[in-house]
Amino acid sequence: MHETNEKITALYCRLSHEDSMQGESNSIQNQRKILTDYAKSKDFRNTKFYIDDGFSGTNFTVIPSTYS
Repeated sequence: MHETNEKITALYCRLSHEDSMQGESNSIQNQRKILTDYAKSKDFRNTKFYIDDGFSGTNFTVIPSTYS
């Protein structure tokens, strides 16, 4: 395994309880845009999204974060 010291900027989105679940939720789409714009404005590089679409903060089981 090749180790690297390259840092990432982790951007995390999660489901809003109020959203309907038809594909990727509007909340996730909005969060992605807001976080992308913010990261660009601060010159954050090497961004990686972690998305928990379909899992709300009210579900206390393990949430399987995914890369996007």
